[in-house]
Amino acid sequence: MVDTLGVAVVGFGWMGRVHSQAYARVRHHYPKLRLRPELVTVADEVPGRAEEAAAQFGFATAVRDWREVAADPRVRAVSITAPNFLHREIGVAMAEAGKHIWIEKPVGLTVADARAVADAAAKAGMHSAVGFNYRNAPAVEAARELITSGGIGTVTHVRVRLFSDYAAHPQGALTWRYERERGGSGVLGDLASHGVDLARYLLGDITSLTADTAVFVPERARPTGATAGHSLASGGELGPVENEDYVSCLLRFASGARGVLEACRVSVGEQNNYGFEVHGTKGAVFWDFRRMNELGVSRGDRYQDQPVSTVYVGPGEGEYGAFQPGAANAMGYDDLKVIEAYRFLRSIAEGTAHGATLTDAVHSAAALDAMARSAESGAWVDVHRGG
Repeated sequence: MVDTLGVAVVGFGWMGRVHSQAYARVRHHYPKLRLRPELVTVADEVPGRAEEAAAQFGFATAVRDWREVAADPRVRAVSITAPNFLHREIGVAMAEAGKHIWIEKPVGLTVADARAVADAAAKAGMHSAVGFNYRNAPAVEAARELITSGGIGTVTHVRVRLFSDYAAHPQGALTWRYERERGGSGVLGDLASHGVDLARYLLGDITSLTADTAVFVPERARPTGATAGHSLASGGELGPVENEDYVSCLLRFASGARGVLEACRVSVGEQNNYGFEVHGTKGAVFWDFRRMNELGVSRGDRYQDQPVSTVYVGPGEGEYGAFQPGAANAMGYDDLKVIEAYRFLRSIAEGTAHGATLTDAVHSAAALDAMARSAESGAWVDVHRGG
C-alpha cells in the first residue's frame, strides 16, 4: 500500500528547484517506496517566484510567507532551501509544527543553530535529512566500504579538497552570502561543511584541528534588486566581504588518522573540483566529483610502485542500480538529490533514519565552529569544546 505525503518547499532558488525535481522523480526510480510525495505548497518571499514555481512544478498552493507552510495541515514534510540565516528559525518552527525536515547544510550559521533544529526535531519526533549530497554518490559509498572493510589497510591520512570559482568574479554581487550576520562563515559553511561530512563519513569522528582562513576579494558591489544564484553587479555601492573566501585545515581523527581539508570559492580555473584521497597502510582510494562514477583504487602487497586502477561503479554500489543498469553509465548531481529524497521519505515510512540527518549536521557545524576559533587564535582546537 502506498500513502501520500504532503510536502512543501521553502525558498525557491536553484536548490529549491532541485528538491522539487527530486520529489517529482523519486517514484520513478524507487517504485516500491511506500510514500508518494505530493507537492502541496511552495513559499518564497520574492514577488512572483513562488507562483512561477507552482505553475512549473504543479504545487497546489504558492505563498510568500513560510509561516503559512508551518500552519498548513496538508503539509507533513518540508524542504528548507532558504538562505542559511533563516535555517534555525524555519527549522525549529517546522519541527514544532509537526513537520519532517529535509534541510540544506550548514543548518544555520553556528553549531548552536544546528543543535537547536536537531533538538526541536528530536523533541517532536520528526525525521530529518540534510543536504550532504556528495556522500550519496555510489562511488563514495563504495570507497567507504573499501575503507571500513580494511581493503586499504589501516587508514593513515586523507586529503579533502573543494575548489570552485563561483565567487571568483570581482563583480560578483554582494549578496547575503558575503555578510557575517546572514552568510555566516562563508566558504566554511558553503563548501567546507561538505568536506567535513565526507571526511567524517569515510574516517569517523574528527577530534581536533587547526585552521587558517583568508578573504581574497575584499569588496563587492551591492545589488540593486533581487538576486538568484551568483549574480554579477556593477556600478553599485561597494561594501566589504565579511566572511571567508578560503580555508585550509589540518585534522586529527579519533582513529589516529590525520587529514588535510582545503576549500576555496574564488579559485579561478576550478569548477567544482571536489574530491578526496584516502591513504592506508596497504593501499589508497581516490575520488573526483567531476568523474563521479569512478574510483582510483590501489590495493595489493607491493607497497612501493603499486599501481592504481580505475574502477567504474555499477549496480551493487550504493543506489546506482536505481538509475543505471550497468557499470560506467553516468549519473549526475541531480541524481544524488533523488537519492537524498528517497532516503528522507524512507526514514519517514519506516521510522528509522537513512542517510545524513541533523545529527550529522551538528557534527559538521561543530567542526566549522572549531575552524573559526582556530583561525582566530592560531592554535589547535578540540572540535567539541566550546560548541
